[in-house]
Amino acid sequence: MGSLFKPKMPALPPVQPLPEPPEAELSQEEKDRIAAEQRAMERRRKGRKSTILTSPLGVEEEAETEKKTLLGS
Repeated sequence: MGSLFKPKMPALPPVQPLPEPPEAELSQEEKDRIAAEQRAMERRRKGRKSTILTSPLGVEEEAETEKKTLLGS
């Protein structure tokens, strides 16, 4: 009974191949500009690196779990 009330699915259109990507030939000026931008990004990233106190893995030091009390124990 299920196939009686469900319409048939239409056939899928054929898959078209992807177009070829354009050749990316850069002039020397464009290569120099891109290299300068990358150097500037590295400088900015390096400048911020000193403010990061943890590694990508998190804090590597042991946590201080014991606190001294006022009674001296």
